[in-house]
Amino acid sequence: MKLGWGWKIAILYGGFVAIIVALVVGSSRQSIDLVSKDYYGDEIAFQKVIDASKNQSALSQPMTIYANASNVVIDFPEEFKDKVLSGNVQFYSPVNPNWDKTFVINKENNSLNIDRRSLRNTRYMLKISCKVDGKDYYQESELYLHS
Repeated sequence: MKLGWGWKIAILYGGFVAIIVALVVGSSRQSIDLVSKDYYGDEIAFQKVIDASKNQSALSQPMTIYANASNVVIDFPEEFKDKVLSGNVQFYSPVNPNWDKTFVINKENNSLNIDRRSLRNTRYMLKISCKVDGKDYYQESELYLHS
C-alpha cells in the first residue's frame, strides 16, 4: 500500500503533536521547589547578609570546615577566641529539602563539632551566620559528605 504525500504530512504532524503533548505532561509532573518557603521575603532582607559577608571577609582567616569519619568540624577564626558567639549553621541540601538541617552554634575550644549521623551523604551548602560583640558575620561554603 502506497501513501500519498498528504498522508505523510498528516502522520508527521500527528507525531510532532504527540511529542509536544508528552513533553508538556512530563514537565507538569516535575516538582518545583524554591530555596526557601518565604523566598521573596528573604530576598528583601539580603542586604544584612551582604554586610555580614563583608565583615567575614575582613577577618584574618575564614571559618574552616572539614569532615572526618564521625563529625563535621567548623573552626572559627582567632578573633572569636574567648568571645561569646551566637548564631546558627544551616546545612542546605539542593537535592532534597527534607535533608536540610539547622544547628545552633555552641562552640568549644573555638570550634563546633556536628555529629555526621544527623546528616546525609550528599552535597551541602553551609550557611554560617553568627554574631560576635554585636557584629554579624556570614559565610557560605560547600561541603561534600561521602561514606
